[in-house]
Amino acid sequence: MYHRVWTLLVVSVGLFMVVLDNLIVSVALPSIHRDLGASMQSLEWTVNAYVLAYAVLLLTGAAVGDRFGRKRMFIIGLMLFTAASAGSALAPDAATLIATRALQGIGAAITTPLTLTLLADSFPPDNRGLALGVWSGISGIAVALGPLVGGAVIQLSSWHWIFWINVPVGLALIPTAARMLRESHGNQSALDLPGLGLVSGGLFGVVFGLIRSQTVGWGATEVLISLATGLALIAGFIARELTTTEPMLPMEFFRRRSFTITNVASLSMYFGMFGSIFFMSQYLQNVLGNSAFEAGLKLLVWTGSIMVVSPLAGYFSERHGSRLFMAAGLGLQAVALGWLASEASVAQTYSSMLVPFILGGAGMALVFAPAASAVLASVRTDQAGQASGATNAIRELGGVLGIAVLSTVFSGHGSYASGQAFINGLVPTMWVGTAVLAAGALITLAVRFEPRPAAGAHEAAIGAGLSAGAAA
Repeated sequence: MYHRVWTLLVVSVGLFMVVLDNLIVSVALPSIHRDLGASMQSLEWTVNAYVLAYAVLLLTGAAVGDRFGRKRMFIIGLMLFTAASAGSALAPDAATLIATRALQGIGAAITTPLTLTLLADSFPPDNRGLALGVWSGISGIAVALGPLVGGAVIQLSSWHWIFWINVPVGLALIPTAARMLRESHGNQSALDLPGLGLVSGGLFGVVFGLIRSQTVGWGATEVLISLATGLALIAGFIARELTTTEPMLPMEFFRRRSFTITNVASLSMYFGMFGSIFFMSQYLQNVLGNSAFEAGLKLLVWTGSIMVVSPLAGYFSERHGSRLFMAAGLGLQAVALGWLASEASVAQTYSSMLVPFILGGAGMALVFAPAASAVLASVRTDQAGQASGATNAIRELGGVLGIAVLSTVFSGHGSYASGQAFINGLVPTMWVGTAVLAAGALITLAVRFEPRPAAGAHEAAIGAGLSAGAAA
């Protein structure tokens, strides 16, 4: 029990640090622009360099953890993330900041999928639900505090401190992880280097194309070539995984309805909700006149609901199944966005946002922990790293795709020219997000998951996973 508590604490703090950093930076962009004289394109790449490295290398992070040791690679990821954070704080110009942000993304891509894998290895299935709820709830705290901490740091000090914050946390966490975590491995005896190259190149092409589409438009030649090349490489990766004896991502995962539908639910949530939150934060500041700190404080009602509901969702979904919780969560998020879209105006009061904010946050919590539980329940324990990497990559693609598509919808109907022009773009954007979330809820509700393995079979799978890790 002592070991499990420390494992939960270490992986949750590691995830907290990564999520918090990702959300803080967007608040600091105006300050970075003034201090470094960065162009608008450089500012975009301060965010995009991190997102690109993170999304592209999530599967790779899970694979190297399975092969070389999850504890070892988790610590290496933390070390890289901490060092890159210090480099970002010390960056003398925009080019250096972009480079160190990319290194942060690489460290985060190694760390993130291994937090779930290490947790799954430490907790038996019967006790995993509450742990997953706490894990996702702490992630929710980071989501809640990100804009607030970013606004407070900028207001009290300078943008450099949004990166310095990570350094003492990382320096404390690294020796703690080395002492408290237990080493484990996946079932791969060797890295699938051709598979790594295909999936990394494919994800790079897709994510780069989606990011650039926000600046140059969907019809730009570089976007079309990037997307086409990325999709072709991903198709090549799938073909290889179907034929190789040691796949990096077993395609058999997608034959299980529980794994496939859970990823559909996660993708639709990140597409609809995170794409919409991107604009909601701007709405609070640009239209309703809040400072970055005030906007973060007001969003606490939304994001704070996540950390309250997540542990409960994890506990009860472990006992009653994940599917209905995820469907209800997506449905609540659809209701929340639709409500906000119908009320949006240049004179909207904060009190009119409170109920949909709470519904949206509670809905997100009903997806986070149950989705993690459903993914882990659909694969063998020794395959948890591969499944976690795939789920995180799909989720991140959903977020990038959501922002890209919703930005296109916004540009087609509105602009930043005035408060009303922003509303004209915001409302159809949020209705698109509502539709995606509602579709995800209906699909999740319509498809029944396979029966969960019996306890004896599950324990046997755990034993097989540990044996495979020791053999590797």
